[in-house]
Amino acid sequence: MSISKDHERGTYYVQCYYRDWTGERKKKTKRGFKTKKASAAWEVDFLRQMEGTPDMTLNAFYELYKKDIAKKVRITTQRGKQQLIETKILPYLGEKRLTDITPLDILSWQNAIQSGTTSNGLAYKDSYLRTIGNQLSAMLNHAVRYYNLPSNPMSKVDRMGSKKTDEMHFWTKDEYKRFSRAIMDKDVSFMIFDVLYWLGVRSGEALALTPADFDLKRGRVSITKTYHRIDGEDVMTPPKTRKSNRVIVLPRFLIDEIKDYLLAHLAIRTTDRMFPVTKNFLRHEMERGCRAAGLEPIRIHDLRHSHVSLLIERGFSALAIADRLGHESTEVTMMYAHLFPNKQDEMAQQLDEQRGPQGAFAADEIKPMKEMFK
Repeated sequence: MSISKDHERGTYYVQCYYRDWTGERKKKTKRGFKTKKASAAWEVDFLRQMEGTPDMTLNAFYELYKKDIAKKVRITTQRGKQQLIETKILPYLGEKRLTDITPLDILSWQNAIQSGTTSNGLAYKDSYLRTIGNQLSAMLNHAVRYYNLPSNPMSKVDRMGSKKTDEMHFWTKDEYKRFSRAIMDKDVSFMIFDVLYWLGVRSGEALALTPADFDLKRGRVSITKTYHRIDGEDVMTPPKTRKSNRVIVLPRFLIDEIKDYLLAHLAIRTTDRMFPVTKNFLRHEMERGCRAAGLEPIRIHDLRHSHVSLLIERGFSALAIADRLGHESTEVTMMYAHLFPNKQDEMAQQLDEQRGPQGAFAADEIKPMKEMFK
């Protein structure tokens, strides 16, 4: 251990040696500590990080965790995880060593989080609380799997929140048309909301669309990327899942609308984004249109649910809808089961018809069957 005073800056710095994962001996220097005690604590945690021991603090482990998962999850997922961990977990448990975190600590943390409120003074939704808890559990499971933590203390505590997702809201076709008429004064707004409602794409998928994605002669659009605004920059990533890479058939009226839109925006090049706006713009336009149309605002993602509702109403199967959405059919069945009509009576009737008019078994068939079920 070597802790020295930087007299010019009035701070302390640490110099120490460690071995990396290849066994090579390396030197580490860290500056800017206000006290000698803080610099010593950092060195202990750093060396424990390098050794992969669960004696490190949760703060120190978090730095390793970020590096470990960096190549395994999408950048937008990383940002979401980091925001929750850094604001809802580390301020409460960050200074504790992994091996010192007990079920009672977890319970106290849960109580503190559940007593918190949003910026509007509202209680956190159950689904949000569940998501926060899942982040801490994922971190501790990672420590169990790779850093020799004996067990995850969260396994002994009831999870907070609920598995249920936030309630879905739907617009009928007539409600959407009222909204659409209210935003016709802005062609960008009118066009992108028509894409969202009539194609059922995710907002990031719609915002990523370029003229090159459309084959208007064949009436097709290819969904191959997702748009994000990160740190003030436009970022394109692959779609949410493998199934999300898909080709959607366009209704005739939408082909005509897109042609008109592109003729009105000749400056848009083949590889430019057709809708150079952000999700914040969509939310603003949603509120503006709803005020003008006298509608209750819904989330942008609820337009996707509204599209599914329309397709179910028109009699399409879960498999056909899943292909259009970029979902597995089982996901559609589970998420929208309450919207599909109950076909049990119809099924029973058709099975009767398939069975035919034989009626009861013949007398010489009954005895062998009785023998089977003894």
